[in-house]
Amino acid sequence: MASPLEIVTVPCLSDNYAYILRDKASGKVAVVDAPDAKAISKALDKRGWGLDWILITHHHGDHVDGVPKLKSRYGCKCVGAKKDEGRLPKLKVALNEGDKWKLGETRLRVIDVSGHTVNHIAYYCKKAGVVFTGDSLFAIGCGRVFEGTHLMMWESLSKLAALPPETEAYFGHEYTLANAKFALTADPENAALAERAKEVEAMRAKGEFTTPTTIGLELATNPFLRAAEASVQKAMGMEGADPAAVFGEVRRRKDVF
Repeated sequence: MASPLEIVTVPCLSDNYAYILRDKASGKVAVVDAPDAKAISKALDKRGWGLDWILITHHHGDHVDGVPKLKSRYGCKCVGAKKDEGRLPKLKVALNEGDKWKLGETRLRVIDVSGHTVNHIAYYCKKAGVVFTGDSLFAIGCGRVFEGTHLMMWESLSKLAALPPETEAYFGHEYTLANAKFALTADPENAALAERAKEVEAMRAKGEFTTPTTIGLELATNPFLRAAEASVQKAMGMEGADPAAVFGEVRRRKDVF
């Protein structure tokens, strides 16, 4: 089945990504996060598109600093987490976990992925088979836990891991090469990871994006999703431990890597 969404990846700042979504049925357009209004406007202008909505994943400046200029130019409105309204640009639509919202004819569902920040959300479209994860799940990595706890982040990542394996995950930063180098220390016996690390190195050498990834690929190669696997537990010296505790140790080691 053809996707109801056209998705354009927009590199912003030094390593951020924004994603422009166009509902094919209605022509309505949204952008997931707004790191840089100039880069997003250039991508919209190239296609002759306007902008109706900004979907915000979390409050950090490198995800919202472009909002004022985009709102001024396009008259677009913001969607974000109801529980984080006090830290976000003014929201026209405030959503909680499980709430559904439509871009034109395309329905997206909110998933609370708190950890990197509290009340961070992801946007999942089942019909298109895509999820926009912001700074929660990255390719071969996850966001640093700034506001939440390791348990909170593990629970959030577990929600994403439970999505269909073919789901494409679009993430907020191009960290994949550095993530792969760390992952090889956290899951050194993983042949699939070793092969993927080579592929990522080749892609980045050519300047190619590593977004999107898929949930299935992350389950096979991302140590932050594999805390229940014997190979990761062995590398952490935590055989048989609670996966949430193993995740916490993996995250601590990445913080100082």
